[in-house]
Amino acid sequence: MRNIITIAVLCLFGGLKAEARTITVCPSCSFSGIKQALAAAVEGDVILIKKGEYQEGNIIVEKPVTLRGEGFPVLDGQNEAEVLTITANNVVVEGLDIRNVGASYLEDRAGIRVRKAKGFSIRNNRLNNTFFGIYLEHSASGAITGNKIFGEAVQEMSSGNAIHLWYCKDILVENNHVRGHRDGIYLEFVDNSKIRSNISEYNLRYGLHFMFSNNDDYFRNTFRRNGAGVAVMFSRQINMWENKFEYNWGQASYGLLLKEIYDAEIRDNTFRENTIGIYVEGSNRLQYRRNEFIRNGWAIKMSGGCLDNIVTANNFLNNTFDLSLNSAANNNTFDGNYWSSYNGYDLNRDGTGDVPYQPVKLFNYIVNRTPEAMVLLRSLFVDLLNFSERVSPVFTPANVADNRPLMRQLAFKR
Repeated sequence: MRNIITIAVLCLFGGLKAEARTITVCPSCSFSGIKQALAAAVEGDVILIKKGEYQEGNIIVEKPVTLRGEGFPVLDGQNEAEVLTITANNVVVEGLDIRNVGASYLEDRAGIRVRKAKGFSIRNNRLNNTFFGIYLEHSASGAITGNKIFGEAVQEMSSGNAIHLWYCKDILVENNHVRGHRDGIYLEFVDNSKIRSNISEYNLRYGLHFMFSNNDDYFRNTFRRNGAGVAVMFSRQINMWENKFEYNWGQASYGLLLKEIYDAEIRDNTFRENTIGIYVEGSNRLQYRRNEFIRNGWAIKMSGGCLDNIVTANNFLNNTFDLSLNSAANNNTFDGNYWSSYNGYDLNRDGTGDVPYQPVKLFNYIVNRTPEAMVLLRSLFVDLLNFSERVSPVFTPANVADNRPLMRQLAFKR
């Protein structure tokens, strides 16, 4: 009987994993290098990296461990190498200052790369001058949260993206601040993921750019002063809400570009002072609700092939042009919006205008065909031109109208 109990006890404790250790790295510690600590670590260990500067080239993490910085230790690539490459599942990287990866025309070097891994968490790090900041490929079920990724991009051809995801799914990108890269956040073939509460600004091309990605949500983000705000292309079931698209201003800039997007919801966003608030091309079955368009060049500019879209319950406030539509085929609806330039009346006081509002102006029609005519924008000639078209429409599309324009601006809590 005693032998049976002894065997049972041995089996019980033998089946338990050893308690996770903390391996400390510092210049005067037993482990003076991160690679040395990784070689000694086992699954579940925490490698605590003390404040200091570490120049170890490319550090490859092939075990499920936690790399935790104390006082933001610097991992310096010396402009010659990728810094961290993660190939194991369940790796945590936090509290590190990663810098100086160095640009390369031959390889996409990154401050932190995750390759074919799951269950990772990259959080509360600082990345500076890293070419690509955080680069995920063929990875899933992970999170990138609370990082500051600042680049020094000057030209698109010699710069990378701050957060780059390629062939990934079930990824959370949250509460990061990115700036100074080619694209702030880039997704390609990324499904079932969430991009939320990030700030992406001063990037050369896009604040957020994604292609061939489905069933994704992005919300409560701020995209400001980028070459263009956000570009969403060739994707389905993309929902976008409570974002800010601000001050994306330039010759061909916009807050949001939608190209061949289907079955999406765009609601409760603010588009403020962009050359074009939303530029849409070849996109069907989209719903635009409860958005505010404030002092944009064009609030919404629709190109060909946009059908079955609903634009309702939005505020259009002091835009140069509220709407541009250059396609004869149109079954989109624009009813129930507030337009600051609407000067109709409401005799029965039901809150909607008695006269439909025609948001496409004749001068807009002219500018689309002859951009040089924009120099006449503030002239009396333009006012007369628009008035004559309103009295007797010839060029502007008669079937593009808000038949229930609101008399009062909608009150949104942002």
